[in-house]
Amino acid sequence: MSLYNILFKRTSTYAVGIVASVFFFERTFDLAAESIFTSVNKGKLWEDIKHKYE
Repeated sequence: MSLYNILFKRTSTYAVGIVASVFFFERTFDLAAESIFTSVNKGKLWEDIKHKYE
């Protein structure tokens, strides 16, 4: 079966496919952005300097 017959033929399955794709894209993007932010700011974050103030 082609992708059209499985996903794009019915509007409801098309919408569910879009919602699922957006969810996984957003989650992946968030994890990547958080990882980049953490690596760029290493040593300046609260987790890194907390021991000085406790």
